[in-house]
Amino acid sequence: MAEPNGRVHAPRPASGAGSLRVGRLTKPHGLKGGLKVELFTDNPELRFVPGAEFHLQVPEGSPWFGRTITMRELRWFNESPVAFFAEVADRTAAESIVRAILWIDEQAVAEGEEEDAWYHHQLVGLDVVRDAEEPGGAPVKLGVVAEVQHLPAQDLLVVSTDSGPVLVPFVTAIVPSVDVEAGIVRVTPPAGLFDASEAESDGTDGSAGAAEPRGSEQGDTTEPESGRVSGPSA
Repeated sequence: MAEPNGRVHAPRPASGAGSLRVGRLTKPHGLKGGLKVELFTDNPELRFVPGAEFHLQVPEGSPWFGRTITMRELRWFNESPVAFFAEVADRTAAESIVRAILWIDEQAVAEGEEEDAWYHHQLVGLDVVRDAEEPGGAPVKLGVVAEVQHLPAQDLLVVSTDSGPVLVPFVTAIVPSVDVEAGIVRVTPPAGLFDASEAESDGTDGSAGAAEPRGSEQGDTTEPESGRVSGPSA
């Protein structure tokens, strides 16, 4: 079905199939069915393994509509990933599947992965709390995880607070625990990291100009849509 702007509608795979978007096939490579892949995952070594099954997001008129393809091999040419699939035998077949978006079942890849690792959507929206200063007191809510950023040195949690975003290094010393089921990220922030937001929550006068993120310089925020982040580093 064509949309008003002339683009062809490609519906997402049916509910329950391919819950994570991990890549897009961009162009044929060679004569043996290879396809260059634009990766939407930080873990291609976990997603693109021999035998992995992908659901396809393609136009309804495509011969690939409603089908799945099985990973045969992922190779790297000049630092670019090239995928080979059991159902794509030659360049002609590869040309017919270009621009397909690849989805995988989250449950199908859950086994064998790191225990302390979460998808971005599992972390976003969790409450960020610290322990009360008084023994036995209720935890103090500091904000909510709004985003996960990847920088060369470490991952960062972008925490939305009343006084603006705060960048929290995702390291064990500062983020000792994550409880997705309880909806909580527990932090032990160094002095000064959340001062302004805690002052506002206490009803005191924090610093006024808290528009810029604190805790680290803001880096490139471009993210794969369905990336996975490992637990806090030591």
